[in-house]
Amino acid sequence: MAEWLKRGTSAEVRAEADRKVRDVVEATLADIADRGDAAVRDLSIRFDGWDRGDYRLSDREIQDCMDQLTGQDLKDIEFAQTQVRNFAQIQRDSMTDVEAETLPGVVLGHTHIPVGAAGCYVPGGKYPLLASAHMSVITAKVAGVPRVITCAPPFEGRPAPAIVAAQHMAGADAIYALGGIQAIGAMALGTESIGSVDMLVGPGNAFVAEAKRQLFGKVGIDLFAGPTETMVIADDSVDGEICATDLLGQAEHGPDSPAILITNSRALAEDTLREIDRLLQILPTAAIARRAWESHGEVILCDGYDEMVAVADDYANEHVQVMTRDPDYFLKNMRNYGALFLGARTNVAFGDKVIGTNHTLPTRKAARYTGGLWVGKFLKTCTYQRVTTDAASTMIGEYCSRLCALEGFAGHGEQANIRVRRYGGRNVPYAGRAEPLETVA
Repeated sequence: MAEWLKRGTSAEVRAEADRKVRDVVEATLADIADRGDAAVRDLSIRFDGWDRGDYRLSDREIQDCMDQLTGQDLKDIEFAQTQVRNFAQIQRDSMTDVEAETLPGVVLGHTHIPVGAAGCYVPGGKYPLLASAHMSVITAKVAGVPRVITCAPPFEGRPAPAIVAAQHMAGADAIYALGGIQAIGAMALGTESIGSVDMLVGPGNAFVAEAKRQLFGKVGIDLFAGPTETMVIADDSVDGEICATDLLGQAEHGPDSPAILITNSRALAEDTLREIDRLLQILPTAAIARRAWESHGEVILCDGYDEMVAVADDYANEHVQVMTRDPDYFLKNMRNYGALFLGARTNVAFGDKVIGTNHTLPTRKAARYTGGLWVGKFLKTCTYQRVTTDAASTMIGEYCSRLCALEGFAGHGEQANIRVRRYGGRNVPYAGRAEPLETVA
């Protein structure tokens, strides 16, 4: 029976916070829809202290940002982007168009068509998270999206050089220095100066995530996202220091970021709690990580691997770091997670920054029904059909006519009947006055 040695904030408290965010976002999006650029500018001044006549960065501004980075900085960004591009291309190559003759004279198929325009949000209010540029822009470009725009908030009163460089190197067609709800609203709804997109992707704070949720349907989105989540599944093959490091390494994202340890070792659980207390005395981002751990940290003691899997699947966490003697057991048996990090040699930061898999992942139990961002999110898998012979059109038409009659759809039935008459030479009465066709032998 699983035992909680530490629990996080209740669902009721989180729900009330969500309600307040929903109200703010709804009013803000309505303002953007009504006033366009004027609303976007007012919001940028209010929330970011950032006032410009045009929020799109010029070529000169982009180059200035590039020039502020060292040669090593640029090489490191290039390395990370190469890994992301390589894996995205592997994913794209796995998606093939299909066509098959399913019956004599009946050809069915599907083809993958990229969306026309994508808007990529790159968070940067607390930290300049340039990795989100790789994950979104490159993935969209590999998918074949012809127009990809990006928005990132200013950092310390100006465009963040590293983010701008990453956006540019990834291939963004237009780069805007905008953050928050105003960026999401402008990209989705369009303004006088920013053309609307077909799809929004990228992580962000609670307001960004809620804006994407409310705009879903008007545009596509990658997924419904909440605060970054991390889970460590470990046995006594590792120690408390590495578990604590991996938990706090993600808790620094924000004070609302859950960090959860699942283990079958009481000794490891207690050692991890001690190490967390120690690391919080020296971690430079401890002010944020401590709040996250105190409010949303959990430690769960289980009887064995099977119970660890059951508890982990119930949480359906975004990042799951597995450090056990048999990490493949969890790969084979777990069903609900955003991404797995198998073994102590890898970790969530590798996936977040450089290894090549995408770091935009499902949170708040969305992993029960979706994976993370990948090239397939930017592609519409569209079917087509072709009937190549008179005999096939007649045969399918006869079945269709009778099925339409069962449903009372006379107009649908006539679509079938006219083809039976034209291509089968049968004198079928008009569907509105006719009995269904006789059963085909």
